[in-house]
Amino acid sequence: MNSNSGKLDLTSLQKAITSLSQLYARVTDESFMSKQDQITRFGLQAGLIQNLEFTYEVCWKMIRRWLEINVTPDSVDGVTRRELFRMAAENRLINDVDEWMTYHNLRNNTAHRYDSALAEDAQKLIADFIRAAKRLLDYLQPHND
Repeated sequence: MNSNSGKLDLTSLQKAITSLSQLYARVTDESFMSKQDQITRFGLQAGLIQNLEFTYEVCWKMIRRWLEINVTPDSVDGVTRRELFRMAAENRLINDVDEWMTYHNLRNNTAHRYDSALAEDAQKLIADFIRAAKRLLDYLQPHND
């Protein structure tokens, strides 16, 4: 956040989404992945999960900061993640509270446990998460003053 203007610096969100999108495209490219050895494939998949976790963290923190700036600074103090997402939906930052709770649960599961089955399940949701994160960014860009 830029303390002088009350605007969010969206650079970290833009970079996180771009990085996640690019790595997702590479990891889901069967031709590319089939040419990699098992260690490289595992490393790329693990990196994708870490990138998902980081991008999710940036998203919810941007939501929180936007609500602090545009609703009231105290509006998000002590609220649950579901309540934060409910407030975000009320302010049109996100479309669906349950969808974002799914991403929250995915992030929690991947942060505490990693295995190939979880990675495959996560990979199926990452494309949806990328679209939701882009919608968030698309909303924040013109509503950031």
